[in-house]
Amino acid sequence: MIQFNLLPDVKQEYIKAERTKRLVISVCMLASMVAIGIFVLLMSTVHMVQTKNIADLTADIKTTTTKVQNIPNINRILTVQNQMGALSKLHNEKYAASRLFSYLGQVTPSGVTISSTTADFTQNTLMLTGNAPTMSDVNKFVDTLKFTTYKIDDAAGGKPFSRVVLSNFNVGEKSTSYSITLTFDPVIFDNTKSITMVVPNTITTRSVTDQPLFKSPGSQQ
Repeated sequence: MIQFNLLPDVKQEYIKAERTKRLVISVCMLASMVAIGIFVLLMSTVHMVQTKNIADLTADIKTTTTKVQNIPNINRILTVQNQMGALSKLHNEKYAASRLFSYLGQVTPSGVTISSTTADFTQNTLMLTGNAPTMSDVNKFVDTLKFTTYKIDDAAGGKPFSRVVLSNFNVGEKSTSYSITLTFDPVIFDNTKSITMVVPNTITTRSVTDQPLFKSPGSQQ
């Protein structure tokens, strides 16, 4: 049997385009359905895995907590640890008062002795009393205290002493007694910082000589 295609070429092209369109739409719908299915599967898997992980972690926490609570004297151990931490903090906050003798040894001119030191770490004040060969030596001591500076870990810090006042003096035949009051920078006694005194080069300090710095009251020069 012989068949003849009597449709015009334009009609044939239209039918072919419609078939292609339906095929593309079908493929897109199928791909969308597959993508949605994969997404739902992934979400379900993630939810299940997360739920299991959370449950496992919760169980581990409970187990560890029970083990810790069953340790004998655990409360005492924790108390001691807390106290050790507090002691370390207190140690860092306390004043390094022993530095005072080193500082005075660096700033006291040769020939000048100190018989008494009174330090108030609440008011940051210091009073020095002692003797010197001459009034000039006393003035040199006062000037040295005024112009000395300090460094913190080799970095510039400032002046360690301020409000330096010669509050009392008495010129005798062989020596001159003095009383000096001053205010000190509390940083120089900070236990956590390394302090270096910088004394003016024009002052001859006790580091050059080998004379005793501190002298008991009533002793003779």
